[in-house]
Formats: sequence, C-alpha cells, structure tokens
Amino acid sequence: MTDAAGLVREVLAARQRLIDFVDRCPEELWTARPLAEDDPRTLGVIVDHVADAYEYLGSFVTGLTRDEPVEVSPQIVDDLNARHAAAAPAPTRQGVVEHLLQSGDAFVALIEPLTEHQLASGENGVTVARFADIAARHADNHRVELEAALGLAR
Repeated sequence: MTDAAGLVREVLAARQRLIDFVDRCPEELWTARPLAEDDPRTLGVIVDHVADAYEYLGSFVTGLTRDEPVEVSPQIVDDLNARHAAAAPAPTRQGVVEHLLQSGDAFVALIEPLTEHQLASGENGVTVARFADIAARHADNHRVELEAALGLAR
C-alpha cells in the first residue's frame, strides 16, 4: 500500500504535468475539439473536467472517511461529467489553471492526514487510496490523450 505522502506526490505531480501542458499549448488550440469523433468537448472543457473530477473524487473520499456508503458507477461519473460540460462550456485558460490548483489542493488536503488504515477504508476495491490513484492517473491520461491528438507529445 502506498502511504498518504506518496499518493499526494503522485496527484500533485500529475496535476503539474497537466498544467505544464496547458502552459505550452498554443492559445488558438484552447477552443479546439481535438477528440471530436470520440468527445465533442473543447480542450479547455476537458482540462477543466480534471479539476472538476478532483471535487467529486473528494466527495467520495469524504464519504469513505466518514464511514458513509459511497455509490460510484460509470453512469454516476458520466452524469457528473455531462453536468460539468454543460455548466462550463468555455472556460478560460487562467480559470482552468486556477480551478486545477484550487480543487487539486483541496483533494490532496483530504488525503494528506490519512493513515494507511484510513486509505484502505471502503469495500469491494472502492477505497480512499483507489480514488487518489484515480486522481493522478486521470490527469495524466487526459494530458497524454490531448498531447497525442494535438501533436504536442514530448
């Protein structure tokens, strides 16, 4: 099991790689739809979605640390993502970076103080540690996908 400090480092490193991608992405691509066939969202909405995901992942973590039942399914996540896309149709680059910083910091603040026992809390593989791992991989997965689609891979 990875400890809280290790999970926090992974989440923050992945977030920083995404912010670095945003910084080097040409302004004219910010409103492009690089995944149009599979995903009609703009680059800005996709990156802001990562910030939004920190928030709903944080709500799942909070529920688990309070020993509350947490219901997660592909349909629930799809609904959360659809609501985000409708609510944030044209986020600015600066606004997205601020959202990534704020929501990412709030998410890691939930993880940092947890013990190994608390990180393992949950059932059927739905644990706090799993959500932290998802937070890190989610940022990297979207970054890699966008870099490839835009020809900006390093």
